[in-house]
Amino acid sequence: MPAYGFAHLRSRTRHADTLEYLERIQATLDPFGGRFVIHGPPTDVLEGTWPGSMVLIEFPDQANARKWYYSAAYQEILPLRADHIEGDLLLIEGVGPHYDPRERAAKLRAEASGTI
Repeated sequence: MPAYGFAHLRSRTRHADTLEYLERIQATLDPFGGRFVIHGPPTDVLEGTWPGSMVLIEFPDQANARKWYYSAAYQEILPLRADHIEGDLLLIEGVGPHYDPRERAAKLRAEASGTI
């Protein structure tokens, strides 16, 4: 199953370090099959508020996502971003191509009724 690195960057500072981070990050992703899916802005907020911007990186699976994050290459450049941009980073396992939210609803209903 694919996995995703999701970052909510609440404050963005254009700094020489963050530009260097952008120049170097793809080389840290390549060995783990990582690719940018979203590298916002722009954002069209339809409900609620969304301060900042969003980044979404796809990996073949959760294991590769974790290996990327903890790799020496990424840890070397991480401070270039983290020291200048406030935000959160999550690794999230995706759903398969045949995911059906109705099945999840049925499971949640069964759990709530105590039949599981």
